[in-house]
Amino acid sequence: MGFSNPLISQAIRLKDPPQALKSRPEATVMLHPETMGNRQNDKNNQVIATNRKARHKYAIEETMEAGLVLVGSEVKSLREGRITFGDGYVEVRKGELWLANIHIHEYVFANRNNHQPTRGRKLLLKRNEIRKVTRKIEEKGYSGVPLQIYFKAGRVKVEIGLGRGKRMTDKRED
Repeated sequence: MGFSNPLISQAIRLKDPPQALKSRPEATVMLHPETMGNRQNDKNNQVIATNRKARHKYAIEETMEAGLVLVGSEVKSLREGRITFGDGYVEVRKGELWLANIHIHEYVFANRNNHQPTRGRKLLLKRNEIRKVTRKIEEKGYSGVPLQIYFKAGRVKVEIGLGRGKRMTDKRED
């Protein structure tokens, strides 16, 4: 094994490389297996978009993670990062939670099988979580707002925030 860097070749020959390279910490970083497979850079675990206005407009009291029912062209469009939150919110329809007013742009290569950009998308939560969110949303002054959409283990997830709308004076404090 011929390495161009003499420190790396020295570390490979020794049994305990981190102790041999304590004087050069930048060389030890290269040898740690924890930093080699960083999950943040993986395309199956990345943040797609963040709703920055939501935390400004609402006093978020509670957050939870939910899955989304999507079609294939929507997932491909999300992988390109083509989403607009606008005034997105969570609504209750027949005992189910739906994400409304979220614009996922059409996928260019999907031709006639493309999706409608502003259609409602069903949220996937457990039954007791749905009841809890429904009670909060139906309470006067509370709203459900999407805070972030991201990939987790290859699946699209949305972080939902439950909170009250802020008044103008509250917004100035932030």
